[in-house]
Formats: sequence, C-alpha cells, structure tokens
Amino acid sequence: MTKNIIKHDFVISKTHRNKANKHPSFVLWFTGLSGSGKSTIANAVEEQLFAMGMQTYSLDGDNIRKGINNDLGFSEEERHENLRRIAEVSKLFVDAGIITLASFISPTRKDRAMVKEIVGAAQFFEVFVDTPLHICESRDPKGLYKKARAGEIKNFTGIDAPYEPPLKPDLHLLTENEPLDVCVEKVITFVKQIPI
Repeated sequence: MTKNIIKHDFVISKTHRNKANKHPSFVLWFTGLSGSGKSTIANAVEEQLFAMGMQTYSLDGDNIRKGINNDLGFSEEERHENLRRIAEVSKLFVDAGIITLASFISPTRKDRAMVKEIVGAAQFFEVFVDTPLHICESRDPKGLYKKARAGEIKNFTGIDAPYEPPLKPDLHLLTENEPLDVCVEKVITFVKQIPI
C-alpha cells in the first residue's frame, strides 16, 4: 500500500513560515511525572511567547486523549502509539511554523527517542520537569495517585510503572527548589537562544 503513496512538495516551506513569523519553529517536549508541573509550566511559557508575538500551540496528554487518541488505552503498546501520533502531529505543527509545547509524561527513554526521531533532532528540545514523587503525590491534582495507591489504576507511572528520567535533557527544571516564575524564565531564555 505505501508504495503507491508519494510525498507532495509544496512551494511554501517551514523556512518561509519561520521567516514570515520571525522566529524558528520547534517542539519543547516537557516530560516528567504526573503532577510535576509540566502543563502548568508549558502554559505559562506559551503565554509569554504569545505575548512576544510568537506563533505557539500547546499539546497536552488529557486533551489529546479526548480527541485524536480517544481510541487508545494505557497498555505499553497503546502508550507507544499515543506518543507516535503526537510526534507526527508535532512534526506538522513545526512545519507550519509553530512553536509547539508538548506536555506528556512519556516515561521511557525509548519512546522519547522515537518522538525525537520523528520530529527531527534539530527541532526537538527535551525539557525535564524534575519533581520528586512525594511532591507530585502530595499535589495529586487529579486524584490519580490516590487511585493508583488504592489499586484502582494499574500501571501508573511512578507507582507500579517506571519513569526513566532523561539522561541529557536540553533543559533540566528542578521544581522542588525553583518556583514557577524561575522555571518559566529558564525556558524563555533557552528559547531566545534557538537560531531561526
């Protein structure tokens, strides 16, 4: 079937869009435990980037699972497919000239490496939102840790499923000692250094 699919090249490219937008397009991939602050930080970063006149879009785990990935569960295979689809969507947004802020637990290094390969290493930046489990569990904004501890949720990352922290993230946010505004400023400073 794939032998009959031929990629169509369009006149307007990512380079054209980046020049028109006056900024590069790329993916900031926020990874960390549930409750680590990924979405909170990404949201605050996007707000600042948007105020600076940059084209942005946020992709978030729960939102994606309510739409394009609503047919997937949480088995290892389905989690992998969830991230594969998100990577392909992120790649399209980058081609569209948009700074994409993706907030996903993405617990395995293998899956994050797959996302990086799909998106393209030059336009993928891994942001490790490093928050200790006990802090994430004390926050428990969705009540998921409580359910996982009670055995109501199986294969919950950090409880009965592993989280593999990035070995060499592009940006490492230590949220236990760094408040939100400091984390956001670190991301903004990093973004400003990315060449067009």
